[in-house]
Amino acid sequence: MLDDIRADIDRQSYPNYDAWLLVLLTKRGLWAICQYRVSRWVHLHVHLPVIREILKVFCALWQLLIEIVSGIELPNRAEIGKGLLIPHSYGIVIHSEAKIGEYCNLGHNVTIGIAGREGNRGVPRLGDRVYIAPGAKIFGAITIGNDVAIGANAVVTKDLPDNAVAVGIPAKVISYKGSQDFIIDFKFSDKDE
Repeated sequence: MLDDIRADIDRQSYPNYDAWLLVLLTKRGLWAICQYRVSRWVHLHVHLPVIREILKVFCALWQLLIEIVSGIELPNRAEIGKGLLIPHSYGIVIHSEAKIGEYCNLGHNVTIGIAGREGNRGVPRLGDRVYIAPGAKIFGAITIGNDVAIGANAVVTKDLPDNAVAVGIPAKVISYKGSQDFIIDFKFSDKDE
């Protein structure tokens, strides 16, 4: 959990080289991510009945407060990899069964949700280093590959291969340049030099 939070803080602080404490105190997207990480840790690793119930109530109230303040819903049952970046909060809704890879970016007003009927019903699985621009909606039992960029206000209801750039309603692949220009991996930046 702590390694994941550190990766989240590093991703948030990289663009401006802000001090980690300042980032932690002022970035609402990071508040939501930290709440998710702690709540998920409690959900998966705390097994003492009384302590678990007390912590679950605390986490539920903390999540409600974060949702009111930031407008971000990150349920603890969703699987979210380390290094998540939410540069601007508000309007982000993630389904509790969604899977999001490492070092992804979520713009504001993004929805990752359930869709489909009968055997086709399900939620998306996103690979690593996926960039989702503001307003994008991703629905259904689909798979988004690694290094994918999804444009602003796109509606994605079909699988996207690795390195795809998809835009529009419904989303269509316009190139295979991927998300490399949009995703900054702090480990390979000049920040450490």
